[in-house]
This record gives sequence, structure tokens and C-alpha cells, in this order.
Amino acid sequence: MSETHGDGNEHAHHPHHHACANLFGCGDEKGTGIIREDIKDAAFDNRASDTLLHMDRVDQETLDGYLSARGHWRRKFLQASSFMGALAAVEPWFASLARAQESGAAPKRQSHRGGRVHVVPSTKETVQLGVFDTNLAPILTIDSGDAISFPDTWSHFLNEMQAVNKAEPGDVLEIRYQRIRPYEWGAVFNNPGSLETGLLPQDYAQGQIKYVDLDLRTMKGKFMPNITIPLKPFQGTLGVAPPDGYFPPLSPGVTSSVPPGPHAGNLDLSELSEGSTLYIPVWKPGALIYTGDSHAVQGDGEISLTALETRMKELRIQVILHKQKNLAWPVAETDSHWIIIGLDKDLNAAMTLAARNAIKFVATRAKISELDAYALCSVAVSFRVTQVVDIVRGVHALIPKSIFAPQLRREMTMV
Repeated sequence: MSETHGDGNEHAHHPHHHACANLFGCGDEKGTGIIREDIKDAAFDNRASDTLLHMDRVDQETLDGYLSARGHWRRKFLQASSFMGALAAVEPWFASLARAQESGAAPKRQSHRGGRVHVVPSTKETVQLGVFDTNLAPILTIDSGDAISFPDTWSHFLNEMQAVNKAEPGDVLEIRYQRIRPYEWGAVFNNPGSLETGLLPQDYAQGQIKYVDLDLRTMKGKFMPNITIPLKPFQGTLGVAPPDGYFPPLSPGVTSSVPPGPHAGNLDLSELSEGSTLYIPVWKPGALIYTGDSHAVQGDGEISLTALETRMKELRIQVILHKQKNLAWPVAETDSHWIIIGLDKDLNAAMTLAARNAIKFVATRAKISELDAYALCSVAVSFRVTQVVDIVRGVHALIPKSIFAPQLRREMTMV
């Protein structure tokens, strides 16, 4: 039996130690991993080809055996990582893979001008993978204006719920991304085609993992010796408890964290980098914030299934509560743009929703007719595909602030 690598070379298949220590189920010594079919077949049951839709459980004992770290490999990757987990099937049931190296410390608090800073460490007690579980009690309750610091995030693992005092349905949370600092490594991969994830599983039967060293001084990643990519770190997932009925629950109170929605969640919106702001409608008392899915950079579309996945040395957000704004969908803002979002399983429907939302935003904020807003969006607003791999697809509209006169610009607020 032989395996074909990304460079087209073939070699005889034999047991050996891999550069990735078999994390992610890879099988190559040079850092560009190959997802091994024997691991995939052993770990997943016969419905695994529909993993993202059905969230099938993994044969954990079998998978743990394959994912033991052994042999030589990238030591920085292991030292930087607080878990011996895998992203190999992205966000199904991998919760018990975590091997916490940190202690199970409780969230800590320290005083901070303009609000308190609450520190939520990532431990096996404070993270989970693949689901949002409203049956769990919040690990923290904060006030409007407070900040939350998440040191040493666990890649695709989600930090569990943080409640916001006095937050009620109809309110809006303003999330200010104050600090986003990644580790010095990242990985991008696609699953084997038989898992039917990513945009082109029919084209690429063989899975692959590619590791990338990150230079945080120059903010570039070395993709290949003669290819470097600029970094733009952001959290792929940040959301609140979803509204009832938006997406079928896996069990009472438990919802998949894969599809984004009116609660934000797994938006995979690369514009949400340090200094940006996300506005999220509140659907449940306390709002119940969760975050995860740390990215070093991502192209719009995220076509292979992943961004450049990493961990954050620190993510810090500030949370501001706005009462009874009745926002229907999440929206975002940077120094240069207002960002309007459309989400649907059908990409055309997502585009239509993003366009309608953008037209209404421009018309109401700039105080012009919807016909004029329609025309303005056609000539001045860029619509981009956010991602096509999270069941619910996304399109975001970038409305440039620079086209509006300074006085009007100041009046055009999100909430």
C-alpha cells in the first residue's frame, strides 16, 4: 500500500514516528501531515461521512490510542499546547481528548480602570469542544464595562459560558476585541474526502495537515521557504446562547457550535481582529458568552475547512451591555468599515440577506431612501464570502466609512 503526499511523491506505507507525533492523525515526517485512513476508519462509526451534520460520537478509546504523542516532532508545538487533542474531524465530540497541563484554577479577578478584568484560564474544567451547553452553570458573571482575559486558549475548544448581569432578550452585547496575541505556530488542514467536509472533498480524497511557523515580530507565517503569509489573528468563534429553534438541538439545551447564526458564534469573520467590535443580539437571560477557535489568519471562504488554527497567548475582550436595541443579526465594526452579515445554508440566500441588511443599515443610518441605499451598496459596498464550510454559510458586506461626510459618519452608530 502507498500514500501520496502533497508534492506527488509516493512511498511505501510503514509504521514510523511522524513530525506531528500523530496529533491530527498525520503521517509525514516533514511537517505536512497526511490524515491516515486507518485512523479515520477506526475512530468514526459508519455515519462519520456526515459528521458535521449529525455530530456522531467518536470511538474514544481507539482514537486515544492513535493520538498518543511519541517519537520526535515539533517540540514547540507540544510545549505551546495544553492539550493532546486533534482537530482531525473538526468540532465533533472530542471533549474527553483534553489532557490539561495547567491546574484547574477558578476564574480570577483583578481591578481595572473602567471596569474589572476577569481572568478565565483554559483548563479541563472550563472548556469543551463542539457544543454549546446551556445546562451548565456560568463559570463567571460580569458587569457591563468589564473585560475578560482568556490566557492560553485551546484552539477549537470553547471556553464555557460567562453571564452578563442584567442582560435580557432584546438587549445587545458590544464586544470590543482589546488584545489578540497568538502563539508562534499554526496548522491548516483538510479532512479526508470521505468525511465530506470543506468545499472540495470530491476533489481531494487524501487529507493533509500543514504546519506553519509564525514570526510574531514581523507578523508573518512561513508557509513554504519561498511563500510567506501576513498574519491577522482573530477568534473564529464568539457568541451567546442561541435562540430556541434556530438550529436543531443535539439534546435539550445542547446545540452544535459549528453553525453560526443570530447569536454570532462560529462566524469565522476575519475582520474581527484586534481593535474591532462585534455587536451580538441577546437571546437568553444573562446572554451567556462563549469563545474559541483561535486563528492566526484566514482567507475569506475558508475553503479547506480551517483557517491557520492556533492558540492565543491572550484574548481580551471588553463587554458593554446596550438595553433593548432589538438587533436581529450580529453586526461588526472596524476603524474603516461597518460590517453587515448574512447567514444561511444557501449561499445565495446568505448573499440576499446580507444585501437587504446592508441596504436597511445605510438607509436608516444615513437617512436616505432604500432605493438610494440599494444604488450606493451596488457602487461602494463590497460583499465577500465569509466562509462556506460551517453548514450555515456566510456573506459579509463591507461598508466604507470614508464615503460619508465626517458629521454624518459620527451619527451613523451601530446601536
